[in-house]
Amino acid sequence: MDEKKELVGVIIWTQNFDIMSKFYLNTLMLEPKTIRNDFINFKWGKMKLSLAVHEDIQGKSKDKNRIMLNFEVKNIQRIYEQLLIKKVEFIRKPEDEGWGKVSSFLDPDENILQLLEIY
Repeated sequence: MDEKKELVGVIIWTQNFDIMSKFYLNTLMLEPKTIRNDFINFKWGKMKLSLAVHEDIQGKSKDKNRIMLNFEVKNIQRIYEQLLIKKVEFIRKPEDEGWGKVSSFLDPDENILQLLEIY
């Protein structure tokens, strides 16, 4: 990789497509760009986040600490409180890290997602 380029996308493979897509659509309120029966794509800034069915994926994440998706937000406390009302499972309440604030939660497949409020 001799040229530096931007990371433009991430795919989360799942066998629980209906539950996962409802979580990202209705709970996180991400705006879809493409919706198919077994694939959904969301745009977050320049990034594309996709959910898709994969026949080799079974069950929930076996190593949820391996990859964490970070979503930059303007007001972490407000988003945290909104997601708590929607029964999102947080594993880390908003905390100051010096560079900003961070909070971590799980999606239905138990992938770790983080909210970041960067100063």
